[in-house]
Amino acid sequence: MVVSPLLRAVIMGPPGSGKGTVSARIIKHFGLKHLSSGDLLRDNMQKKTEVGILAKSYIDQGQLIPDDIMTQLMLNEIKSLHRYNWLLDGFPRTVAQAEALDKECHIDTVIDLDVPFETIKCRLTARWIHPASGRVYNLEFSPPKVQGIDDITGEPLVQRDDDKPETVSKRLQAYDAQTKPVIEYYRKKGLLKSFSGTETNKIWPYIYAFLQTKLPDVSQKDAAIPR
Repeated sequence: MVVSPLLRAVIMGPPGSGKGTVSARIIKHFGLKHLSSGDLLRDNMQKKTEVGILAKSYIDQGQLIPDDIMTQLMLNEIKSLHRYNWLLDGFPRTVAQAEALDKECHIDTVIDLDVPFETIKCRLTARWIHPASGRVYNLEFSPPKVQGIDDITGEPLVQRDDDKPETVSKRLQAYDAQTKPVIEYYRKKGLLKSFSGTETNKIWPYIYAFLQTKLPDVSQKDAAIPR
């Protein structure tokens, strides 16, 4: 019996590019283990692990977490997934992190969501929330019935600091400066697969078709798999 090699994938894309939605669909259809650097960091900070405390000290000072700390955190977690297909999200963010990852394991493919920054700015700055319930409105796709007011409680909506136009611009500039070299790094290795567009639902069928060349769609298998 031929055993298929395991798939090691990375997903990249600026904040607001739809990475969360696409990752969720990849996991559902292809059964990959999803490893998000953001989730892992939050978990470690909540549990007050040694790495979590260290990472929080940088975040509290408004600094980026150094490469060696992020790499240590992610590589430790990756070791526990050695028997699975997996998808890395939010790592590597720098070329140093990508090189450290290469020393530990072979990456098969890098999915890059190439969404225009103008689209992302419109998408993120159109987002308003009702703080008490967490209800999210989008002025373009799902606006409130009355502008600036929650549909259910009639209380005012607020815009998160992260979604304010000046913050969104800064986040996109930071992504561009930090992560463009990583995209080039993987492009030179022939691993980068870019998917361009302005809507996740239009980009997704192409990503799905690409991954089907590598893995079967497990979401179709409701029946027990015969031994």
